[in-house]
Amino acid sequence: MGDNLSALTVIFTEFYYWMTVVIMFLIHVGFCMYEVGASRRKNHLHTLLKNTMAIPIVTVTFYLFGWYIYSAFVNGPGITGGLAAADFAEPWSPLMAAHLQGADPALGVSAADAALWHRLNGVFWAAFALFSITTASIISGAIIERARVGAFWIIAVLIGSVMWILDASWGWHPLGWMVKLLGYHDAYAAGVVHAIAGGAVLAVLIVLGPRLGKFRADGTPRDIPPHNVWLVTIGLFLIYTGFWGFYAACNIPIISTTAIAGQITGDTWTTTNIYLAPTSLSAITFNFLMSLSGGMMAGYVISKGDAFWTYSAGLCGVIAGSAGNDLYHPIQAMLIGAIVPCIAYKMHYWVERRFKLDDAVGAVAVHGYGGFLSVVIAGFMLWGQPSSPYEGYAHINPLGSIIGAVIMFALGFIPTYIVARILNSFDLLRVPKEVELVGLDFATNEAYDAAVADVTAAERAMVK
Repeated sequence: MGDNLSALTVIFTEFYYWMTVVIMFLIHVGFCMYEVGASRRKNHLHTLLKNTMAIPIVTVTFYLFGWYIYSAFVNGPGITGGLAAADFAEPWSPLMAAHLQGADPALGVSAADAALWHRLNGVFWAAFALFSITTASIISGAIIERARVGAFWIIAVLIGSVMWILDASWGWHPLGWMVKLLGYHDAYAAGVVHAIAGGAVLAVLIVLGPRLGKFRADGTPRDIPPHNVWLVTIGLFLIYTGFWGFYAACNIPIISTTAIAGQITGDTWTTTNIYLAPTSLSAITFNFLMSLSGGMMAGYVISKGDAFWTYSAGLCGVIAGSAGNDLYHPIQAMLIGAIVPCIAYKMHYWVERRFKLDDAVGAVAVHGYGGFLSVVIAGFMLWGQPSSPYEGYAHINPLGSIIGAVIMFALGFIPTYIVARILNSFDLLRVPKEVELVGLDFATNEAYDAAVADVTAAERAMVK
């Protein structure tokens, strides 16, 4: 592993990423509480199982092919070259296991790389796996109380282990073609995770349709408030907490200039963002808290003190600043974190009324609109800044950011819409009306037939 300093750096990095994975897991505890709080009691078990089972399903599929996609597809669809070498990410590679034997010609990597990857491959993979599960889970809350679990799991694999990691390879990798050619900058995954998830949510909701009873006969929406605001509050605060780990995992904790080909002037060891450009944990600490604070204050004002939207706007504020929070001034982060949630809030209700879209938790607004605008704003606010420390890369610019944001949203929307339409054509996307009326929990036990039989004519008429 080289000299003692390099060895200690690798060991520290291994522990650093392990800790970020542990913290990020709180996001999913938060999602569970948040979604249960937002759903009605007759759907709690279904809501929990739908969400939690995405964790093992996406984890396994990400092991089998997701990590390889990130590492091998940096050149895009033949844009700057073919597939990149990624032997360490192939699921049959000894480096994708508890490999401690050191150099081995059969590995296809150098002795130095073998020593590095057997320490770091698992924790790098795990951090990205948690990003993957988070991206998939964003979809879960919006479709509560009417979607089949199997349909969601299929879409979770599509987004969590294929599409999001493909866009990450293009725009969230130091060698990604979007970084090289477009000057795309998205340091904390506003577009890479949130915009693509928002696009996927929008696609599913269009095909899935609203919950029974959501819209009156004249087309005006009914409010279906969270049944337990306490759970929603605690869930969102756990998501905030998990996002600390998410932010930290987007950084390289310490790296020498020689490790990035001497592109940074001087000999200082430094923290870098995902693109290997210098930043610090202090920078993201300032800006995470300031963008969160801006979002919560703006959400409280614009929603007139509605708890659900106050806390959701806080999350949207963090997402709004995420694309550029490695470089923003804290006041910039706060203002961006305040303005974007207001736009997202207004858009949510306009789209609901205009297109009869039933987004149960505002995921399209918070993640989709928030992530999209975050990337676009970063293109203007950071115009002219280097996108990478490497020579020959485009600088950050508005046009590249707009194109990049559209790519991210489309990568979520288009394939998900196609899959949702296919599932719907086979009646595999949405539960039957009788099940939705009595509660999706009944569909998993022996009481289901009796419960369906007890649905009264008045209950059926209520939702017509």
